[in-house]
Amino acid sequence: MKKRIKTFISLTVMPFILHLIVRFIYLTNKKVFHHAKINPQEPIIVAFWHGELLMQPFNYQKLRPNSLIKAIISQHKDGEAITRTVEYLGIGSIRGSSSKGGAKALISTIKELKAKNDIAITPDGPRGPRFSVADGIVAIANKANARIVIFNCKPSKYWQMKSWDKFIVPKPFGTLEFFIQEPLDISGLENEEAKALIKEKMLINAVI
Repeated sequence: MKKRIKTFISLTVMPFILHLIVRFIYLTNKKVFHHAKINPQEPIIVAFWHGELLMQPFNYQKLRPNSLIKAIISQHKDGEAITRTVEYLGIGSIRGSSSKGGAKALISTIKELKAKNDIAITPDGPRGPRFSVADGIVAIANKANARIVIFNCKPSKYWQMKSWDKFIVPKPFGTLEFFIQEPLDISGLENEEAKALIKEKMLINAVI
């Protein structure tokens, strides 16, 4: 019984509470958007650092309020809670990562992009190192012939966790600066060259 109660709290109660907290933070901050022009008909690979993911659903919704996006979420023990939390924020999920379920996730992301839906990925997730770029994003972009659009969020005031990704939680009543760069085309680049370029672009507006 205790185990069932704990599971109910972690998978049902906590995701609901967390999404309310995230919305409260967003609503109480001033928002400034620096968005490049993106072709609304082009399916894209949205990329952002794991430590900056908290406010990115709102960044995406400002860009494409009526579009469908699915985020790649790892199959580790916290993945289900994260999946349920982001569903409240209008984000679907594809389960898998480079360490587990990677092949299945790769196939699913390509299918989504071919269906003209967007996908989101944290190139340094789920375990890091921070600001690293795994092979997955390059493989997806090349196999789906899709471009990468880099998202960043810079809060004026924030808490920074001691986790590997130095996870950022914006404080209420500050300013959130949202950045979306022009689509990045990595076709024709070697794997390591593509990863280096993605990292370089993602660090431009990152919270270090």
